[in-house]
Amino acid sequence: WGSLPPPSHHSPPPGTLVERTNILKRKFLTLLFVKTKWRLCCVSVSYVERCQQHRWRCAAVTFTCPDGGLCQSWVGAIAEQLAAITSRPRRLLIYINPYGGKRQGGRVYEQKVAPLFAQAAISTHVIVTEHANHARDHLRTDAELKKYDGVVCVGGDGMFSEIVHGLIWRTQMDSSLDPNSPDETLTSCSLRIGIIPAGSTDCICFATVGTNDPVTSALHIIVGDSQPMDVCSIHHNNTFLRYSVSLLGYGFYGDVLTDSERKRWMGPVRYDFSGLKMFLTHHYYEGTVSYLPARGVVGTPRDAARCRSGCVVCQHNGPKPSERAEKYETDDCGETIRGKFLAINAASMSCACPRSPKGLSPAAHLADGTTDLILVRKCSRFDFLRHLLRHTNKEDQFDLNFVEVHRVVRFRFMPRHCQSDSDLELDLLENGKRQIFGQICRDHPACGCAPAYSSWNCDGEILTHTAIDVRVHCRLIKLFARGIEEPQVSWKL
Repeated sequence: WGSLPPPSHHSPPPGTLVERTNILKRKFLTLLFVKTKWRLCCVSVSYVERCQQHRWRCAAVTFTCPDGGLCQSWVGAIAEQLAAITSRPRRLLIYINPYGGKRQGGRVYEQKVAPLFAQAAISTHVIVTEHANHARDHLRTDAELKKYDGVVCVGGDGMFSEIVHGLIWRTQMDSSLDPNSPDETLTSCSLRIGIIPAGSTDCICFATVGTNDPVTSALHIIVGDSQPMDVCSIHHNNTFLRYSVSLLGYGFYGDVLTDSERKRWMGPVRYDFSGLKMFLTHHYYEGTVSYLPARGVVGTPRDAARCRSGCVVCQHNGPKPSERAEKYETDDCGETIRGKFLAINAASMSCACPRSPKGLSPAAHLADGTTDLILVRKCSRFDFLRHLLRHTNKEDQFDLNFVEVHRVVRFRFMPRHCQSDSDLELDLLENGKRQIFGQICRDHPACGCAPAYSSWNCDGEILTHTAIDVRVHCRLIKLFARGIEEPQVSWKL
């Protein structure tokens, strides 16, 4: 059968095994040497190669043999093995956001991703979005989803959120379920979602793959990886508002987003500017948080168990039939906390990103059916700065007396105010600043008055309601990912 050529930059060391699931394609070549009338046949096999920092690349190895028939037999055998991998997508629906991030979505797809999909014989239907919520609306009504094996978004977290909302809504409508009911048990989406990072923020991709690299994400899609993910539904007075898969933040993170929306002309740097501004402003907000603790689960928000590929915590804490229809009754099984808060955050994943490698809640899990509720009570600017800085180092950001964290399956928040929530919504819509300046506040002598309400930051979108009911739906969606893989020795294939 011939021999393997000397190892090159694109070839693994002799004796290395390449898993069948990591093979991308095979190609038959014939080299004809005219002068010697000698023919050499080759079989080129492309496969996935793991690199540093969770990056993947496409590599190739070539086998040579003078017998063309034998080469064809090997090509056919490899083709049969690849066809037997049913988890690999054959047809993909792709949405490209041409305006996100640095407006490079189209270029990233055409130059880095499309050639890989073509190499893997994946057929694609590409739609370039023309306005906000274009992808969401198309998925809800027009997309023929039965034709595809998955949906891919090329963009940032906002684009991914559009795909999630469109796909979940369509799935519930097809199942005759009412998304407006907070107690409804939702149907999990059958189609997987792929993310090609090309936005201002790509936290979802970073938390599920470990890097924001378009080629790596494309290869995860090609090999057919599948990573389930929890989704939080958010309701107000039995009316559906939005879904959240990463961060739901009130107070500091809500104020940062609200302020940054008025500075979109600044580009991604607007988040740094607004973050500094809101830190110096140092607003706190009064309210009541009621939550339903997670019971019978493995792990706590402060343990050392990180959510990684093949996570045992997610496997153990999967959906349990007895808990799916569990109602929320505050008087019977919930707990209530009242106070003044600088920030109220719910993290359904670690929310890790390049600037915060551990994330907002390092021990949060992707598919355990819970969210980590983080309450940051009123404190000094210096103490709040200590808390924020611990997101960037190895110190425990929860080991502070003004911070508490709870692993919950559901929670409610009610701001302290005198007016009705419908009036509050009207004020939020009409006030360009999305803040209500109330009575003179003794605690804020410098400015004379303080905003009575913040806004909820829901995965980068602002909610107009402040009184909300949040419920975790275990493994509602699936991604073309496998979770962050632990570092291993080189050549892990």
